[in-house]
Amino acid sequence: MPDENDIDWEKVEEVALALLSLTLHDHCRVWKGLDWDLMDHLHKRGWILDPKGKAKSVVITEEGRALAQTFFEKHFVR
Repeated sequence: MPDENDIDWEKVEEVALALLSLTLHDHCRVWKGLDWDLMDHLHKRGWILDPKGKAKSVVITEEGRALAQTFFEKHFVR
């Protein structure tokens, strides 16, 4: 694993949000299946609501949904 300072966290956050969007359900919820620190990064960006709690899913914001689609196309669509 590369040193923490060598990781491009902006790219990691983009890809994480794109992957979370694959689990979208109930119009605005995604499953919390990623590292907690990474989920906190997404929350600080305003892309998801606070991930802390007992629920197995978290609300993705409207901005997060729009960006998730953009990031998914950017990183995964040929």
